[in-house]
Amino acid sequence: MCGAWPASALCAGCAAGFALPLHRCRLCALPLTGAAEVCGACLREPPPLDACFAAVSYAYPWSTLVARFKFSGEPGWAETFAARMALVPGAAQELQRADLVLPLPLAPRRLAERGFNQALLLARGLAPARTEPLLLLRLRDTGSQATLDRKARHLNMRHAFGVDPLRAAELAGRAVLLVDDVMTSGASLHSAALALRQAGALRVSALVLARTDQPH
Repeated sequence: MCGAWPASALCAGCAAGFALPLHRCRLCALPLTGAAEVCGACLREPPPLDACFAAVSYAYPWSTLVARFKFSGEPGWAETFAARMALVPGAAQELQRADLVLPLPLAPRRLAERGFNQALLLARGLAPARTEPLLLLRLRDTGSQATLDRKARHLNMRHAFGVDPLRAAELAGRAVLLVDDVMTSGASLHSAALALRQAGALRVSALVLARTDQPH
């Protein structure tokens, strides 16, 4: 951000200026004002997540850095991003509590285009020994969601994920942490969480690098 790269991917000054933690809803990670722990939308319609954490807002400079990470062949950002995610208040405890850390899988076409799954790199940076890349499966390619509103995003993501039927028993009674790079409407994470709950997961939470500050 300040030009210190490659000496430091994220120096202390930039972290202080752009990565200060915000008070967020504990179920959807949207920023909150006041002392409330859960936003009104989650009170009215609780999401299928027991907890949700976000390190930063999806805005400058993070949106630019995420684009470099995902689209410009710079997977080396994963280590810096994972370290920032681990500092989110409550995230360390959730990581310790999780039996399994599951990255959100990409559709095969997108994985072939990109050459790596950014969520998998982040998960391995957070908890390499408990990361399982092949337990949660992408069942269909949902295409880009950029032009869809919140309702359409959730409809588009219905049944997009499933659990490997030969390994479903591994989820029974377990605590699972989902990992992804960016959360917008939450449609992908919610769809994955529902699939995990149907397979018997007892607790499902999520940790993302960046979260949009407005519901989409």
